[in-house]
Amino acid sequence: MMISQKYCLSAFSLGMLFAVIVTTDSNLMRCEYYNETVCKNSRFSVGCSGTKDCKSLTPDKGNQCYVLWQKSSHGFSIKQKGCWVGSKLNDISGSRCTETQKDPDISLLFCCCEGDMCNENMTTVYLQSILTTESAVEYSTNVPVPLLKEGNPVFNTLLYTLVPLLVITLILIASYWLYRHHKMTYFNEIPTVDLSVPSSYLHLKPVQLLEVKAQGRFGAVWKAQLRNEFVAVKIFPPQDKNSWQVEQEIFQLPQMKHNNILAFITAEERTDNLHLEYWLITAYHETNSLYDFLKANVVSWAEVLTISDSISKGLAHLHEELPPTRGEAYKPSIAHRDFKSKNVLLKDDLTACIADFGLAQVFYAGESPGDTHGQVGTRRYMAPEVLEGAINFNRDAFLRIDMYACGLVLWELLNRCSSQDGPVEEYMLPFEEEVGQHPNLEEIQELVVQRKGRPKFKSTWKKHPGIVVLCSTIEECWDHDAEARISASCLQERIKMLYKSLTPNSGSESHVTTGEHFT
Repeated sequence: MMISQKYCLSAFSLGMLFAVIVTTDSNLMRCEYYNETVCKNSRFSVGCSGTKDCKSLTPDKGNQCYVLWQKSSHGFSIKQKGCWVGSKLNDISGSRCTETQKDPDISLLFCCCEGDMCNENMTTVYLQSILTTESAVEYSTNVPVPLLKEGNPVFNTLLYTLVPLLVITLILIASYWLYRHHKMTYFNEIPTVDLSVPSSYLHLKPVQLLEVKAQGRFGAVWKAQLRNEFVAVKIFPPQDKNSWQVEQEIFQLPQMKHNNILAFITAEERTDNLHLEYWLITAYHETNSLYDFLKANVVSWAEVLTISDSISKGLAHLHEELPPTRGEAYKPSIAHRDFKSKNVLLKDDLTACIADFGLAQVFYAGESPGDTHGQVGTRRYMAPEVLEGAINFNRDAFLRIDMYACGLVLWELLNRCSSQDGPVEEYMLPFEEEVGQHPNLEEIQELVVQRKGRPKFKSTWKKHPGIVVLCSTIEECWDHDAEARISASCLQERIKMLYKSLTPNSGSESHVTTGEHFT
């Protein structure tokens, strides 16, 4: 009998492979049989060794024999011999090996041969001769040989492809969920609140978002904490990047720091690899907007004067051109173009500051306003010429549009004044009584342009001398003829005169803190 082909599989911890292949001419198919476990446990060692007729056992299988060795510190010892009843060698899915031992603490060597009694002479001596051949050299090179495990190849392919993709998808979903539900995460590269130092020189510190305070057309405004200070963070989505750019440019113009203009800290572009945001960091005022305050509170005549005076000062500073100073360059004139009670913030002492410059327009001396859109803002506060689309594109025309809206804001303020003769009604927006809370553009156009309608003054207001003067001033702010409207600086002088004429100490220009002198 001549052995021409044989192969072996090593399941040592290195998992290496070598093969021995044998062939035969004989039609007989017998294998030497041995079972160490049976030999040890059997009292007379009966049935633990001998010869097996493999064809009679497995007539439809291949004619292979096998030997299973175990390696220990003393060398190799035979564990089992017998007929190999698996598929033919050439039918093992392109591989000539299968894994025989998964326990890393036990090293087994499984060898297979083909032919009658081919495993008879596979002794320890024979094994050592194998290990000294070229195959043994390859075996000791530490090059791993992959072992194919049994199973459906299509299933295995899908398993190894889809499971990692599923895991990655779940990780991304979990990361996004954590981001959206943990907006209080600390961000780096945010400056401390020190408004006396330019924002570009501030030391970078983390900011912590706390709660949403307002939701507007251009994003959400958050109350946030910067060290021991509260700040406001206005977050713009990517589609409103232009408004974010305009607003920060307005804030950063020379001589824009003013008590009645919202204090600017810095602007930042934020990304967390999931989505992009644009942050505008400003001072925070707990009282929120004039709109929010009037919905929940009535105001005394003294508070009306305090709020209206600070509004006029902020608007006058915004509209005014200022020459360069030793410390700062020339300040151009600025039109707000979306002036309303929601964009007027109140400080703790009820002085006002103007905010939200996303639609503002800058007018430099001797330059045209450029390519700008005329019909912008909140339709309820739009001046007649804006609703008609008949704007003269010059500086004064845009400033007068702000003054029309300012008249409506002052009417909102008076409408909640507790010093009027009679009960104070629930808060109402301008024209809410005429067209409701959500009018369309055509309804506002028909009311304001064609009928020249304005919010109504109550007859009881005429009994209060201060309110009478302020009503007259409001009418001059919202005059249908734009050129007849008073300027912000003129409004400021009118409010100052109210202080002087209606306070006992007419020489004082300090704010009145109670309404006793005006009732």
